[in-house]
Amino acid sequence: MATIVPFQGIRFNEQTEALNKLVTPPYDVIDVESQDAFYQSSPYNIIRLEYGKKYNNDSQSSNRYTRAAEFFGKWRKQDVLVKDEEPSLYLYQQEFEVNNEKRVRTGFVCGVKLEPYENGIVLPHEETMPKHKADRLELMRACKANFSPIFGLFTDRERLVDKLLLETAQGRQPDVEFTDGDKQVHRMWVISDPVIIAKIQESMGEHKVFIADGHHRYETALAYRDERRNSDANTTGIKPYDYVMMTLVNLYDPGLTILPTHRLVKQVDNTERFLSQLEGEFSVENIDLDQHYGSPEKIESLLKDRACLDESEGTKQRHVFVVYNGQHCLRLVTLKDDQKLQAMMPAGHSDAWHRLDVSVLQNLVLEKHLGIGREERASGEYLKYTRDGNEVFRDVDNGNFDLGIFMNPTLMEEVIQVASGGEKMPQKSTFFFPKLITGLVINEL
Repeated sequence: MATIVPFQGIRFNEQTEALNKLVTPPYDVIDVESQDAFYQSSPYNIIRLEYGKKYNNDSQSSNRYTRAAEFFGKWRKQDVLVKDEEPSLYLYQQEFEVNNEKRVRTGFVCGVKLEPYENGIVLPHEETMPKHKADRLELMRACKANFSPIFGLFTDRERLVDKLLLETAQGRQPDVEFTDGDKQVHRMWVISDPVIIAKIQESMGEHKVFIADGHHRYETALAYRDERRNSDANTTGIKPYDYVMMTLVNLYDPGLTILPTHRLVKQVDNTERFLSQLEGEFSVENIDLDQHYGSPEKIESLLKDRACLDESEGTKQRHVFVVYNGQHCLRLVTLKDDQKLQAMMPAGHSDAWHRLDVSVLQNLVLEKHLGIGREERASGEYLKYTRDGNEVFRDVDNGNFDLGIFMNPTLMEEVIQVASGGEKMPQKSTFFFPKLITGLVINEL
């Protein structure tokens, strides 16, 4: 099963500047505007390493990747970044709110031995797009480091690993604590005790790891490892590039949260005709606009209620979506006959995959009635994904998109069932909230 190791993390010197001015969310949620803001927040913000700017005069010898390597080397020489003396694990907690409910998610940062997916030890759960992998590989080649952790899950029903971690931190002030711009509190404890580390390694040796977020970076790390193995004269023994930095969270951690990812669709010729076509497999019902229009929270509550969705039990009874096509029109779309689902869905997938809301939407709605298949999804021309329900309304109302589709969240049990079978969910099936922060720990390769 999974092999984990401590490593000598490289961290910002606490004398440099307040950490909330130095860290960022993962690169794939950073737009141009927020990239500018992170550049302005501090000359030492991790954005310059993780997701640097592009310029018109960039060349093969001077570009965002070479600049990242220059900053990385310079900051280490200046002691802006300092390497820990002992190989360590890093207990990491995020305190946040969802619907005014305070939650705390607990995990730990470590090195995880890279394993091909076919070995069944580290498993994906989602399709990925090649363009992101090419970008991350260039960065890894230039800097020889992991700047942001991959988000992994493991299943420890007894929470033995959690207990070991929390007992170690009990009575200790965190080594790092700060509040970010989203009012989320981040705490980290450095664990360097070899006895405790050995116990955690032993416990983790019984578990597989499921990638929750960071598939691009994991696949990039595999490619980078193979490159280094081919180029290194001495390939005996374990090398740093045989491992990748991950933050691992127990599936049974009470703070683990999945939020829905909604869809926006463009180039739909006739939205009313599309809704009429759906009535073969789905019931289509008008929603009371006065009660629900303009309130994503109410729509999400309605979806959960109609699906009989129970997140704590990991169960749902119906496949339900809400479609918005502008003109103040909301439609509740419900699959009529769940018993016939297997026959309607494409062959070559498990029952668990067929029963995902995202699979039903992809195959019985987007592909069947709108012609948005794999190539169209990969192009990014027809679909946009968003967590923000208000953005769905705005983008349809202003004419940027023709349809908005509100979704229920994927259940954690569904993630595990599909991943355990070696299958990948459709792209953007899950939104694990909150995102991990980038810049707490760097892993040198």
